Amino acid sequence: MAARDQHGSEAPGDQGFRVVGKENRKVDGLAKATGEAIYTDDIMLPGMLHAKMLRSPHAHARVLSVDTSKAEALEGVVGVLVGAELPIRYGVIPWTPDENALATDKVRFIGDEVAAVAAVDEDTALEALDLIEVEYEILEAILDPQKALVTPEPAIHEGRKRRDNISKHVDLEFGDVDAQLEGADIVLEEDYSFHSTTHAPMEPHCAVAQPNSNGRLTLWSSTQITHYVHRALSRVLELDPARIRVIQPCLGGGFGGKSDPFSLEFVVAKLALKTGRPVKMLWTREEVFYAHRGRHPMQMHYRTTAKKDGTITSVDAKLLIDGGSYSSFGLVTTYYSGQLLTGPYNFPNYRFDSTRVFTNKPPNGPKRGHGSVQPRFAFEVQLDEIANRLGIDPIEIRRRNFIGADTETVNGQRISSNGFMQCLDEVEDASDWKARHGKLPHGRGLGVAGSMYISGTNYPVYPNKMPQAGVQLKIDRSGLVTVFTGGNDIGQGSNSMVAYLVAEELGLLPTSIHVVSADTDLCPVDLGAYSSRVTFMVGNAAIDGARKLRKQIIEAVAKHWEVEARDVRLMDGTVIDLSEAARSMTHVEAFHLAEELFDTLGSTGAYNTPELGGDYRGGTIGASPAYSFTAHAAEVEVDTETGRITVLKVWAAHDCGRALNPIIVRGQIEGSTYMGAAEVVLENHDLNRFGLHSGPSLLDYRIPTSLDAPDLEARIVESIDPEGPYGAKEAGEGPLHSTIPAIANAVFDAVGIRLRHLPFTPAKVLKALRELEEQN
Repeated sequence: MAARDQHGSEAPGDQGFRVVGKENRKVDGLAKATGEAIYTDDIMLPGMLHAKMLRSPHAHARVLSVDTSKAEALEGVVGVLVGAELPIRYGVIPWTPDENALATDKVRFIGDEVAAVAAVDEDTALEALDLIEVEYEILEAILDPQKALVTPEPAIHEGRKRRDNISKHVDLEFGDVDAQLEGADIVLEEDYSFHSTTHAPMEPHCAVAQPNSNGRLTLWSSTQITHYVHRALSRVLELDPARIRVIQPCLGGGFGGKSDPFSLEFVVAKLALKTGRPVKMLWTREEVFYAHRGRHPMQMHYRTTAKKDGTITSVDAKLLIDGGSYSSFGLVTTYYSGQLLTGPYNFPNYRFDSTRVFTNKPPNGPKRGHGSVQPRFAFEVQLDEIANRLGIDPIEIRRRNFIGADTETVNGQRISSNGFMQCLDEVEDASDWKARHGKLPHGRGLGVAGSMYISGTNYPVYPNKMPQAGVQLKIDRSGLVTVFTGGNDIGQGSNSMVAYLVAEELGLLPTSIHVVSADTDLCPVDLGAYSSRVTFMVGNAAIDGARKLRKQIIEAVAKHWEVEARDVRLMDGTVIDLSEAARSMTHVEAFHLAEELFDTLGSTGAYNTPELGGDYRGGTIGASPAYSFTAHAAEVEVDTETGRITVLKVWAAHDCGRALNPIIVRGQIEGSTYMGAAEVVLENHDLNRFGLHSGPSLLDYRIPTSLDAPDLEARIVESIDPEGPYGAKEAGEGPLHSTIPAIANAVFDAVGIRLRHLPFTPAKVLKALRELEEQN
């Protein structure tokens, strides 16, 4: 059956795909491999100044005065900036603008930005920072989220309606959870915790601003959200948005860590306007650690009831979320921590009480699998323990609770396609589960876990009824098709995806497609690379625009040949007549005919989600036009002498709808799984008792090298979603979720200990082994 888009139109032809589903090269692959690609720090402009940031040495303090006179007098310093010059607050969520580009009243974590200097070179700028004198009134720093929950004073953010340190509280119940306690065959209640981890992209944050003689400002930034940076700059600088242009060059990794507006973007823009010269700021790796926006630490209490056959009857969750010093995406995080747990299993009754608090730490935000990785860990470990107590195979208990396809979750999320059962089958077979689970030598074990994740969200960050993704297509007489998309390619290959889809629709080779992206002057609005939205939303918009052009081309050729439109086929850069095999023309000739008939050739395409979500406050948050599904099986080895856990192999089966390019999909599955495995045994964004990061460098922050990475086997399951572009769904974030609990469950199979508090350090393993020995 042909895939349909949101307009109900079919994919071209019935002879199979020529581009989609093939292992095509990324459109920017060679440029990146050869060093030809331009990243933000590669930009060098005449007369460019270099800016550096002065940061707070205190976790919590009032800023009483900032004296920059000595810095301004230093030779080579051209501009100095303090918070009073950028007083307007911002935030990616419009209801929680609580950040200033530079501190105006208080600093709220060690590393908070206080002042900035633009000079002829970085060394001079750094020297000038040492000359800035700041007077602080040191305040009590709140570093423990439990203390923040009950301590209203000192308030980390003053002047809010709430007179406490609670950032957001959500309490939602579906069904009657308490009623399930009476008569339940099993009640399992445990505490779990997830630590803070950060993104560690290869490219640090960088921004370059340039004013021109016409009063316009151009900003190049290593951002995932060009559109939101554009909006925030207009607000903070009090400039007409028509006078601002934001461009995202090639990006060296984001993973969610570049999906906020950041202080350096406002600072270089203001310094450029103030000095009349281009200004660049490149953060050091240490500064990237301070900026953070990584995984929220969560303390999670879960109570699950079930029948003897393993059928879940209720899930009750209470979560405390450490938000760090600012809101970031925190409002959404608080909802996501509960809203995104209700698949792939059926929850007849469900309640979650989720509270995010402010602490004097670097701000937490969205990291790959935003908000839902932590609860997934807790629940999947608890589900595994229920299976063990009931004597049910862990894969079987997941099958028994499968929610199904074309259904709705208890909290009102519409599920269309669902390949979770096939994912379970894949990892069961690949890992030889039946023959090996529970039967490996002591110290070796297998574990399994499942998950569900969104493919975009129908919740735009600011409310509006305009398209969430748009594209423009332009046909040149040379035969080149240029596609303009506001989508942000952050390394996941979204520009390539656009090229594949347009090539498929117009019967061209991908080499005939040129993609221009993430430039607010040239491209239609797209909301950015977050919530795994790009393939689904930009992909549908690209198909929509391409089909409008295809209709015109076919009509022009059919008129020229005097045949029916259904007899004209576009494929591989050639146009053929199905009614006369000997007749054909090149796509260039066809474009000329269409231009003669319709004038200059171009089209637009757009996508907006249908109305989704439950009819209650927050019901649209987490509601997605489609959901991906994943199952992982992990094999581990536990050294009982040292406590070291070695992840030997992970089998990851992921339902991505249709794989538009299987090699890219497999790469995303492997990358997600690698990142999840790292969070279990290595990564920890750790602070000392004063709020200072214990190791803000890639020497101290442990991420796996090639010697540490497990063997990864990615398996693609294609459920073909009815609304996805050619049936596609996400593949970039979903595969991370079940990696972590699968490893935790494998540790139990290996040595009989339940590890509920991440990260799994050797000390925790040895302690659990001692406790197990004492019990026995």
